[in-house]
Amino acid sequence: MISVDRADLAFQLFDALPTASLGALPRFSDYDRTAMNEVLDTAERIAMEHFLPHAAALDLNEPRFENGKVVMDPQVGAALAVYREAGFFGAGFDREWGGAQMPETLRGAVNFIFSMANTSTAAYPLLTAGAAHLIASFGSDEQKDRFMKPMIEGRFFGTMCLSEPQAGSSLAELTTRAEPRADGSYGLTGNKMWISGGDHEMSENIIHMVLAKIPDSPAGVKGISLFIVPKILVGVGGALGARNGVALAGLNRKMGYRGTTNAALNLGENTPCIGYLVGEPDKGLSYMFQMMNEARISVGLGATALGAAGYRASLLYAKERPQGHLPGNWNPDSSPVPIIEHADVKRMLLAQKAAAEGALALLLYAAFLVDAIKAAPSAEASHDSRLLLDLLTPIAKSWPSEFCLEANKHAIQVLGGYGYTLDYPVERLYRDNRANSIHEGTHGIQAIDLLGRKVMQENGAGMKVLAARVMADVTQAHTHPELAGHAEELAAHLGEAVATTGKLAGMVGIDPRLGLANASLYLDMMGHVVIAWMWLRQATAALRKRGGEDANADFIDGKLATCRYFFLYELPKARTQRALLDNLDDTTLTMKPEWF
Repeated sequence: MISVDRADLAFQLFDALPTASLGALPRFSDYDRTAMNEVLDTAERIAMEHFLPHAAALDLNEPRFENGKVVMDPQVGAALAVYREAGFFGAGFDREWGGAQMPETLRGAVNFIFSMANTSTAAYPLLTAGAAHLIASFGSDEQKDRFMKPMIEGRFFGTMCLSEPQAGSSLAELTTRAEPRADGSYGLTGNKMWISGGDHEMSENIIHMVLAKIPDSPAGVKGISLFIVPKILVGVGGALGARNGVALAGLNRKMGYRGTTNAALNLGENTPCIGYLVGEPDKGLSYMFQMMNEARISVGLGATALGAAGYRASLLYAKERPQGHLPGNWNPDSSPVPIIEHADVKRMLLAQKAAAEGALALLLYAAFLVDAIKAAPSAEASHDSRLLLDLLTPIAKSWPSEFCLEANKHAIQVLGGYGYTLDYPVERLYRDNRANSIHEGTHGIQAIDLLGRKVMQENGAGMKVLAARVMADVTQAHTHPELAGHAEELAAHLGEAVATTGKLAGMVGIDPRLGLANASLYLDMMGHVVIAWMWLRQATAALRKRGGEDANADFIDGKLATCRYFFLYELPKARTQRALLDNLDDTTLTMKPEWF
């Protein structure tokens, strides 16, 4: 019941974005539009033939902890072997290390396809790519050769080890220690919790990227360092050695994402745990933020994929399920109509389409910014793109995690009682998506990051870049009379959002507790404005296609109707939120714990 809408993906990549133009850049010269389509064809084939078939079984038969090891469905390893043979583990890495040097925009589309099919199995290579990118950015050449290159090849998998039982998002409280050893390595001791992909038997090795504190380092987050900690020790020549002191203490059982192991790890408990410092001491948190930002975009993309999967499944069901009669038809002998004919079902399908396709537009736009940064001749040339990407990252992570989850709720409702059963995938998709507003920084943490940091970077320069780009697209939309009203509405919302941002940012400087008290509401409001921007861009691109040789009238009309839906039904919520934000309401701040 889950299928990829390749027509929409092609539209997002090549009409709403100039992705094909990336092939003209030296870095991406292997990727003209034909090559990109071949990559997408391969991804779709592998996803549908090897990832999707075991998604439901994996959810019901989650990994088990037996005799100190992980036991899991062998179809996961088999699917990832096919993925590895196709070269997708190294898709985004430089050719000099054996990678395919694929544009991030295309890689994002590929990841979207795999996450739609089976988000649990897709998580392993995504985690591996994030860990390998950390080594690529901050590791030594010897570390890259010994640890990163096998990850690019898909022989070693990777994880990110931040959280501890007593320190989830508050990394200042972590207690894992790294003691220097005579040979230049470190001995680590401590406990890590909630480690996705933390242990399994599917790869030759697992490379953990671990945050820990070196003795005599500064207190708090300023004294955190980053270490490579392999599950199995690796010799200089690449030969695998003895098991390192990374012990699997157990697996956490979860509401969703059941196929991705989530481990509690003990470091140095009974056997010495050897780690290797990455970069400089006490710079670990700044290094890890690169992976976290990359992971946050991946989380947003995963949430979008799950929203899209639910939409596709419920759309197919609504077209095929006959039930009821339309208002005004009181003939009991007439045939029931497909439920897609009912206005309320259309409303729920529109809400799903608006969220999933709007979020996908944002995530691919963010990926295109990554490509623009990589291809820029200098840091100065990519300055605006970096600022905009920083500003959009918490929105790209959190808006899909909240509102594509809402889309999954609508998918269940479309199916009615059947949607609540295990016979259909929509309940599983909802459970899987519920994790995305939690991991890699909760919705509230992303909100504080956006309002407390990102909007104030370089005296609000990022907001100025955002406003300039939105208004450029507003001007383009004005050339189409049927979009003029939407363009004016977006311009008005943008102006009000900028004013609210200035008021809140000023209060953050005076009274941070009051200024950030409703940061989550601010994030939702800004997210709605940004997604409206994405829908205006899509509507403009759709009208450009009208009359062309490859124009599909139904597709174009569907885009325009969904844009209209978002502007009429969803965007007005941002104005209500701004009214509360502008009043600097302190209800949540002044509520006392004893009053609950």
